[in-house]
Amino acid sequence: MIVEVQVTIKGSRTAVWNAITNIENAAEIISGIEKIEVVEKPSNGLVGLKWRETRMYFGKPATVEILITDAVENEFYKTRAESDGYLFLSTMSISESSNGITLTSSHDYKPQSAVAKLKSISMFLFKGMIKKILQQDLNDIKAAVERG
Repeated sequence: MIVEVQVTIKGSRTAVWNAITNIENAAEIISGIEKIEVVEKPSNGLVGLKWRETRMYFGKPATVEILITDAVENEFYKTRAESDGYLFLSTMSISESSNGITLTSSHDYKPQSAVAKLKSISMFLFKGMIKKILQQDLNDIKAAVERG
């Protein structure tokens, strides 16, 4: 299942990049994140950065470990995470248009276990909720960038 959301931001590509790569302080920018704990930090660049991200789902804290697998400065970064039998592949990308900078968040949820494959049938029921959460994340980033 793929979920994608976008937001247009009035600001520079660099300002958006700085906001989305400020992982250590993401909980201060994104209201849905309760806590960030950096696990591994590469000597340079983003690839290899690994962190634990805690969010509230259905009233309970849920923590997942996320790894940046690929990145091009001021353009995109890709992450990988695994939880509850699912592989989560995500991309945050920046593009320019006449209206400003477009930030796109794309998430692919792939069941890996037999149980997850059975659960994935009902995941489509949660697609709207997931999209709403991701859109709020982007709206929070937009607000932070536009505040300066």
